[in-house]
Amino acid sequence: MTNFSNTLYNMDVMNELARKDTPIHRIHPLAKVLTTFVYLMIVVSFDRYEISGLLPLIFYPLFVFLFAELPAGPILKRILIVEPLIIGIGILNPILDDQIIMIGGIVLSTGWITFFSIFIKGGFAVTAGLLLMATTGMDKLAAALRLLKIPRIFVLQLLLTYRYLTLLIEEAARIVRAYSLRAPNHKGIHRSAWGSLAGQLLLRTFDRAQRIYQAMCLRGFTGEYHSGEDSRIKSKDFIYVFSWCFFFIIVRLYNIPIWIGALLTGVIR
Repeated sequence: MTNFSNTLYNMDVMNELARKDTPIHRIHPLAKVLTTFVYLMIVVSFDRYEISGLLPLIFYPLFVFLFAELPAGPILKRILIVEPLIIGIGILNPILDDQIIMIGGIVLSTGWITFFSIFIKGGFAVTAGLLLMATTGMDKLAAALRLLKIPRIFVLQLLLTYRYLTLLIEEAARIVRAYSLRAPNHKGIHRSAWGSLAGQLLLRTFDRAQRIYQAMCLRGFTGEYHSGEDSRIKSKDFIYVFSWCFFFIIVRLYNIPIWIGALLTGVIR
């Protein structure tokens, strides 16, 4: 029961963060979606052996994190959950790519460079997505996708799947609670009951989802999603998008850390 409660709590935390009123939260959702999309494209466009050029891109998530006044704990916790997957993707690179190079007197295989590059790219991508959710929310994100002319069926599928997860977790919590009351001496659910409980879970969630859909239709739902928010994009939103896109392009075209290092050492005058 504690696991279900923690899962629901973690989902509610992201929703609560999205309801805050900060300068970043007041930016139009479409502007934040476009900025995040360009950021992700720039991150993945770097060469697999590039590390130093990626580092200035950390300023975008730091800026959003600070000006959105987000707590560090919930965001970092979710980033750490995904990090093992990122590590698993690149952990074999040092073995498969074993060419030897020397950096600052240290002998390394190029596989370690590609591993750290994947690690940094994955961390930046996950952080950008989490910050988008924490400052926008699923409802506004869906509205922004409709403004981008994303097909209605895909937007509704995304939105309803997100809400169905909460419904699924709530029904699972009820089933586990009922099982534990009927079998107080059992630690967990016995494997002989897994099949029947899984079937009950699906049937109950489908039935409840159908009732929710009927209630939505009674309230005028016709298949189109309406957020009720002002959809006009203001000048500050354009400035936000173009400023960050200009910064991303500069970072992509010029290796800023190397340029600063050369400037400090007197190579560039």
